[in-house]
Amino acid sequence: MASDRFALDGRVALVTGGAGILGRRFCSGLAEHGAAVAIVDIDAEGAKRLADEISRETGGRTLPVACDLREPEQVRRMADDVVSAFGRIDVLHNNAAGKSSDLDAFFAPFEDYSLKQWRAVMAIDLDAMFLVAQAVGKHMVARGGGGSVIQTASIYGVVAADQRIYAGSEYGGRPINTPAVYAAAKAGVIGLTRHLAAYWAPHRIRVNALTPGGVESGQNETFRRRYSDRVPMGRMANPDEMVGALVYLASDASSYVTGQNIIVDGGLTAW
Repeated sequence: MASDRFALDGRVALVTGGAGILGRRFCSGLAEHGAAVAIVDIDAEGAKRLADEISRETGGRTLPVACDLREPEQVRRMADDVVSAFGRIDVLHNNAAGKSSDLDAFFAPFEDYSLKQWRAVMAIDLDAMFLVAQAVGKHMVARGGGGSVIQTASIYGVVAADQRIYAGSEYGGRPINTPAVYAAAKAGVIGLTRHLAAYWAPHRIRVNALTPGGVESGQNETFRRRYSDRVPMGRMANPDEMVGALVYLASDASSYVTGQNIIVDGGLTAW
């Protein structure tokens, strides 16, 4: 059947940031299509709860793995542990990202942004992408090649944030914006993706970026309305609407797709 091209039966997927808002949907979607899923997150308890939940609902194999992706040795050990448990890694979803424990510093105006905060955000939003791709890619190459790497970027790595939508906008009860460090990191993710796609093509490892548009996750009504007014489809995304693109990139349905940035944004970047 044509639908079998989207099947992931017998494959092992590793998802970083797996217990997060989007990550948990990504892990569930991969499991629903037949993959065994390693759920990697700094939140050990959250990863374990999600692993148990997915196993109950799908009957699939899951593995929660606690890891601080900023630490090279932890990343290497994490990749080794997944291979030891499942025998291989076929799909890497390099998905983890973070803001900061200091939201005042994270949302500070560009003119006052500290280098310390810039480096703290880059450490997880870009440096960790490098570390995880390196560790998992080494396993993929060593076993003889083959595999799919998907890296989560952002529309703000492609286009600039429209500052007009942020007046009166809040998340979790506090004013928000999109800082330059986030845009720079996500643009870097897209650049890293294209480089690795060409670099690993001889090993039959495909590398693509998945770029979500704005996803509803607790923003106030002002933000949702102003953002939606910028989108041809007239609304923000539901987290589940990102899963189809991930499954496509992970599966044989995209067997000749590499080095691409798949943008799922309701048409925002078309205007």
